[in-house]
Amino acid sequence: MAEEIKSLAELDVVAADGEVIVAEVEVELNREPQRDDLGRSYATGKRKDAVARVWIKPGSGKVTVNGKDMDKYFARPVLQMILRQPFEVAGVEGEFDVMATVKGGGLSGQAGAVKHGISKALQLYEPSLRAPLKAAGFLTRDSRVVERKKYGKAKARKSFQFSKR
Repeated sequence: MAEEIKSLAELDVVAADGEVIVAEVEVELNREPQRDDLGRSYATGKRKDAVARVWIKPGSGKVTVNGKDMDKYFARPVLQMILRQPFEVAGVEGEFDVMATVKGGGLSGQAGAVKHGISKALQLYEPSLRAPLKAAGFLTRDSRVVERKKYGKAKARKSFQFSKR
């Protein structure tokens, strides 16, 4: 009775007397869109020491960070590109307005936090966008943080110059 199991949906349990019992497994998860009374989705994004609170709603593609336009707050083109990535991957450029407040860290960490928040809010607003965002790795929080300084060291890992005599 060596039957090959190809997927969870075809999970077969073989009983002791040799007869095959088919167990039905519900694989499909039906996710509900999560929106507030104003038609917005909210998510929190994090990166290094930065924490971003992000609201998205259907609109013209306007991105506001801490009350300023994205071009003013993130002046470097690389940081602006980071913020546009989730929309490009999901294929919804210019369809959502973003309002974000971000605290802590530097500009690079803040841009990463807003990107993480936008990605999470997009998949909450439209659950069908989860697959491309997850495949691109945008829903995973980048857990790398700055290593702390240790006592007896010049920095986190750098030691003082060694003297033999």
